[in-house]
Amino acid sequence: MPQRLRAAFATAAVLGTAVAGVALPTTAAQAAVTCADGVWKATYYANASFSGTPKLTACDTSINENYGTGDPAGVTLPNDNFTVRWSTTRDFGSGGPFAFSTEVRDGIRVYVDGVRKVDVWKNVSTTQTKTVNLTIPKGRHTLRVDFVAWTGYANVKFAYAPRTSASVDTVKPLTPTGGATTYSTSTYRPTVTWARNKEMDLAGYRVKRATDSQGNWKTVSGSTLLTGTSFTDVPLANGQLYSYAVSAVDKAGNESPLGGAKYVITTDLPDPVAPAGLKATDTAKGIALSWTPSAGAVRYSVARHEGDNLGLVAIGTPTTASMTDTTAKDNTRYVYEVRAHDGYGNVSAMSTVGITRGDHRVPGAPTGLTATPVGDYSVKLAWTRPAGSGTGIRVYRSTTSPVSTSGTPITSCSGNYSATSCTEYGNLQRGVTYHYVVTQVNMDGVQSAPSNEVTYTRPGDSIPPAAVTGLTATATEYGIKVDWNDSPEPDLLRYELYRGELIEDGEDTVIMVANTEYLGPDTSEFLYQGRPDGDTWAFFVVAVDKYGNKLDHHTVPGGHVTATETDLALTVETPDGSPLDLTATAADPGPGAALSWTCTTGCGDITGFRVHRWDRASGTYTELTGSPLPADARAFTDTAAPAGSTYFYRVTAVHADGTESVPATDWASLRPAA
Repeated sequence: MPQRLRAAFATAAVLGTAVAGVALPTTAAQAAVTCADGVWKATYYANASFSGTPKLTACDTSINENYGTGDPAGVTLPNDNFTVRWSTTRDFGSGGPFAFSTEVRDGIRVYVDGVRKVDVWKNVSTTQTKTVNLTIPKGRHTLRVDFVAWTGYANVKFAYAPRTSASVDTVKPLTPTGGATTYSTSTYRPTVTWARNKEMDLAGYRVKRATDSQGNWKTVSGSTLLTGTSFTDVPLANGQLYSYAVSAVDKAGNESPLGGAKYVITTDLPDPVAPAGLKATDTAKGIALSWTPSAGAVRYSVARHEGDNLGLVAIGTPTTASMTDTTAKDNTRYVYEVRAHDGYGNVSAMSTVGITRGDHRVPGAPTGLTATPVGDYSVKLAWTRPAGSGTGIRVYRSTTSPVSTSGTPITSCSGNYSATSCTEYGNLQRGVTYHYVVTQVNMDGVQSAPSNEVTYTRPGDSIPPAAVTGLTATATEYGIKVDWNDSPEPDLLRYELYRGELIEDGEDTVIMVANTEYLGPDTSEFLYQGRPDGDTWAFFVVAVDKYGNKLDHHTVPGGHVTATETDLALTVETPDGSPLDLTATAADPGPGAALSWTCTTGCGDITGFRVHRWDRASGTYTELTGSPLPADARAFTDTAAPAGSTYFYRVTAVHADGTESVPATDWASLRPAA
């Protein structure tokens, strides 16, 4: 026993308990120790001759001890010159070839039924090993192992195991015994049981079935050997007699004779109903069959006829109500038969459906692809469509070569299976070279190899003009003057001037555009004339070439400029409800401001009109007409208004009773004289 168990055995020997697989009886009961089959009975002697009264008798599950230079733990023995004898009896089944393996220091002898088979019996200083191959007869046999420790280190190990090589072991296992077969009338299944074999090299069992008296046995337990001692079969529930038997198979592949033959007569169940709703669909992968599941069916059998051939070919046994026949050939007529099978071997009548498989071949590639410009913005593609299985055309475009046909085709140019040309409009950038190929697709969307590749370059360029420089904005009494440097672009088409408010958007400042002015290529200034109320405006300008290229006005280098209007707002409020509608503009030709008005309501008793201009110095309106204008007057020109400022006007209607209406107001900004 290992050194680490000595202290435990010292205690166990007194208490009469079991430690590490060894059962230690009390001293009074040592002569009565009995160990189970296959368990070693170990007897310890305080001498080298196995003589006298044993110092200890116990049960041990294996022989694998290292005593070192001491005596076994739990028993009073000398450190040298002691012996141990192990013995066991067991059933070896059919027997056969075995290997006895020993490792020992000092001596070991192994006996089978009292006959010595291993003899390594001498005092040594190193561990000796020896393996002996021998044949054990069938049935029960007794093994005995004698070990002697003379002097110095002591250790011993012994093991025996069947030799399972097919070239060595030709002994068949014993026939299984205790066979019985029962039949369940609720599950309609027989269960076969048997007793476990005694073979040490047993690999498993096979259950076989016969339906005749000639012994035509068929394995029904599957290709994998059974390791248990029962098996439930699923025979036809058709009132037939079935016989069952069991064989044992060892690790060398030897199979025993059959044993435990018993029979049952099964219940006769009705056949399942034929599958309903059977339909066939032609798909890319084959003919897809589907039907309504039949009650009680656990699988189906599917077979087919090809064309006028009456020969029936089985093609599958699905467990669900569908399958796809992937072996169906193109352009071929088939008739399919489907039957339902229940879990007890009963089969339904057949259901049938016919279908002709279409052409699923990979189509040929279009040839002779050409690209012809249409104006300066489109291209016409033309090709020759080959004969074959193609049902559609796909056109692919790329700015690199070769053109990939795994992406999305050009929608406007793809689809029509008979098309041989297509014109692409509006999606092409100027100055960019495009590459084109065409493929043909079949009914499954499988496409051909690509056609030859062609190219088309749209005239012009896609490069926007450089950012406008020298942008300034200056506020005056007559408006905000915006100036910039002339763009040097040779293909300049116009300028776009944007005006808006600055808005804080988180950490960014953006411009909320209020309006856009489109100005000619010879213009490099603009006067914004808004009501001079002191508002702050942001301005920026981008140049646009004749191809429509321009910088994104949100990312123009140099950014924007701002200016705050001169605040000339009136200091008095104008009431609502005037019957007049006044418009004031700079006179054209000048000088002065031109006023015009209309009367919208309550105009029947008007006898005249008065015109006033706001005087910023006095903060009041000054009348410009001395006396009322005639009742039919609808215009007046203030020629005395100096250029270079903004003026506010009001007009009132004079009624017959001498009262004046609520005034109408407007303003006009007058540029300085050129």
